[in-house]
Amino acid sequence: MERFDEVISRRGTRSVKWDMAEDLYQDKDVLPMWVADMDFKTPEAVTNALKERVEHGIFGYTLPDQLVKNEITNWLEKRHQWKVDPEWITYSPGVIPSLHMIVQSLTDIGDHILIQTPVYPPFYSVVKDHGRHIVKNPLIMKGEYYEIDFEDFERKIKENHVTMFILCNPHNPVGRVWTKDELEELATICLKHGVKIVADEIHADLIYSNQKHVPIANLSEQVNQHTITCLSPTKTFNLAGLQASYLVIANKEDKTKVDKQFKNQGMMMLNTLGLTALETSYKYGESWLEELNKVLENHRDYVMERFHNETSSIRVIPAEGTYLLWLDCRKLHMEQKELKSFMQKQAKVGLNDGASFGEEGKGFMRLNIAAPKSILEDGVSRIINAVQSL
Repeated sequence: MERFDEVISRRGTRSVKWDMAEDLYQDKDVLPMWVADMDFKTPEAVTNALKERVEHGIFGYTLPDQLVKNEITNWLEKRHQWKVDPEWITYSPGVIPSLHMIVQSLTDIGDHILIQTPVYPPFYSVVKDHGRHIVKNPLIMKGEYYEIDFEDFERKIKENHVTMFILCNPHNPVGRVWTKDELEELATICLKHGVKIVADEIHADLIYSNQKHVPIANLSEQVNQHTITCLSPTKTFNLAGLQASYLVIANKEDKTKVDKQFKNQGMMMLNTLGLTALETSYKYGESWLEELNKVLENHRDYVMERFHNETSSIRVIPAEGTYLLWLDCRKLHMEQKELKSFMQKQAKVGLNDGASFGEEGKGFMRLNIAAPKSILEDGVSRIINAVQSL
């Protein structure tokens, strides 16, 4: 676990998380614990493969070959028991560009698209930016966990003639890993009403013990033909800046339309180093990932214990996956602007504003725990000390 304790300065590396923080929070002393990337080095095998590729010295146009597809399909089968035909794979620089392409190619202007809120902010923009309408199926908090309101889900689909549903699993920001039963119920409703399923499963590999990620497309052949899945090793292995992701689309007609949209936008190949990192991380990164997930689970438990023992004003929603914790700050009785200002100016910690995840995120903040323990301890202490000084 020692490799995850090393503190490495990211300042001056054009890091969004660290170098943007001073501009964003107007204070160089604010500790950035916001944007979803990790402060851990990627597996050594990946670094070595990148060095070797760089030393070659020629970076011309690069296409993924069958070996890359094999690593992807092997990974999905081994980690998630999902047998994917290599011909179903489409490459993309990232999940957000993929969502834009999918919405444009598989829906029409004026269509209604359903999302489950509070949810990852780009889910809103990929719908609204293309003249489609958002339909919200808010998650329900029962005790410490969020659940799906299936009655509302089906009613909203029928009332709004919804054509597409964008699923987030594991869910960002609430940390739920949806069960097979929950996914089957969602899929049944979508099939019944002819709703296309788009599954953002980028956090699929970041799962805590006693949890199991189930790719919704793997439920049945019928669901598979109705689903587009967005995946990437970038969250898993901290490779986001290398921009390498892919889609799994079994339906030939859908794949043709999505591929055409990528081509129309001039996105026809991955970056050379991203491709190297994708292949190598899946080939050699599994033991690193197993270690990472233990570290993240320990971090989650540490944060939950500290808040539980030292303040009753902030409750941590127990994440089942991802390295993002959803903090319920409603007992502080602050307006959202006041809450943001409190975290930034009093606690000196840069978090994601809960309201950016939708109306249902008001009173919440999102905390990134993928950092060395010393940084995490500092951040948690800052928040707790600020709350105690109120």
